Amino acid sequence: MRYYINQILKYTSVAFVLALLFTACNEDSDLGIEILPGTDLINVKNAVIKDQLSAYANSEFGIVTSKSDYNLLGSFQDPVFGNTTVNFATQVRLTAYPDFGSNPVVDSTFLFLYYRSVYGDTITPQNIKVYELESSLDADAEYEQDIDLKSMASTEVIGEKTFTPQIELDSATLDTLYQIIKIPIENSIGQKLADADSLDLISNDVFLEYFKGFYLESENINTSGSGSLVKLIASSSSTFQGSALLLYYNNDENKALALDDDDETQPDTMSMPFLITQYSARVNNITHDYSGTPFYDELDQGVEQDDYIYVQPTGGLKSHITIGELSGWRDSLNTAINKAELVFQVDTVASEVEKYPPPSKLTLTFIDKDSIERLPIDYYYSPIFHDGNLREDYSYHFNITQHVQRVINVLDPDLDEYVGNQGFVITTGQNSDDPRRVVLEGTGRENGVQLIITYSKYLQ
Repeated sequence: MRYYINQILKYTSVAFVLALLFTACNEDSDLGIEILPGTDLINVKNAVIKDQLSAYANSEFGIVTSKSDYNLLGSFQDPVFGNTTVNFATQVRLTAYPDFGSNPVVDSTFLFLYYRSVYGDTITPQNIKVYELESSLDADAEYEQDIDLKSMASTEVIGEKTFTPQIELDSATLDTLYQIIKIPIENSIGQKLADADSLDLISNDVFLEYFKGFYLESENINTSGSGSLVKLIASSSSTFQGSALLLYYNNDENKALALDDDDETQPDTMSMPFLITQYSARVNNITHDYSGTPFYDELDQGVEQDDYIYVQPTGGLKSHITIGELSGWRDSLNTAINKAELVFQVDTVASEVEKYPPPSKLTLTFIDKDSIERLPIDYYYSPIFHDGNLREDYSYHFNITQHVQRVINVLDPDLDEYVGNQGFVITTGQNSDDPRRVVLEGTGRENGVQLIITYSKYLQ
């Protein structure tokens, strides 16, 4: 760090002296004219590096699906990325001690799930099967996308629903309305909860040992361009009650009220909710099948991707970007790097951006000397300046000035400032709850990925 402070002070001092010289030349006297050279003191230029960049498609693993605000559900056969199928497991919790009264009889049981966004089409029906969990989930644990939720559940189907995802806008606010997936659940489950011993209901910790939750399985869709992933708003918040299991039931007290009123009709049933809250464990299992995709044979094989760079969330795809030798910059005298920017261009045709919107932001990490992915130092200086947001021209820009300066200047691996030149990784930021993917133009394309270095040349 001391090295960089000295460098900053050096360049700051040079800039200050130059400013004094230019200020002196703007005075109404000829002071300083005789010491100015015939050409500019500084030339500012751009170097566009393309032919030294390479890209490789790799699978992304270790995506945690249990710590997100939202959860996905469904099956989607992407025309470029193949099939993605997402299953879901969740706990339901007590909101208060449930008093069902005397001899409760459950009339019907439903699991209500809410969503407001769909990625994919809204014409292909989705089929969901529901099972009771037999193994407990831990709300404090981290579960990754390859967790075998099916093995944690009973083999008996206790609910099933076929629905077609839809999106509706509020005509006044143009905001997306909440949509409901209402899944009928076997009444035996509702009766199990209504008949629970009082000792099983004294706290949520005890209750979750009695009833561990649900596993929802999405039926695989394998027709190209069909299906979708819905983004569940499962947990409750300060403005939303949350998804829930709802029991409709009757009991002796309710029946007696009807008799007292001399009403021969059946009394209205009562209801009891069990909510999915922010404290409920909510976990996704996500599988990808890339059979038949254009990159399938080259995936994880270290084969350079010339035409396209593929980036997919939900434990899907990331791309490794390498940059050739930068030693020439180290040997260039009187040169200072003002800015280094890695630029990616979306292939709007291959991505089908109108149908499948790309991610609003991508993440760039570098691979350190121990093969660990880390955020570059530019991110810590200023995440805003580091950027990575999708621009109006469908490009992503990453400011990596400080990182490139370290690659060039710090050669000793034992120094804390050392980063080496093992390349970068571009991802969606290990998202498990945002299905948006993107196809970027590859290194062999005219508008492919490029490193733009803006530098100043001090003339002697």
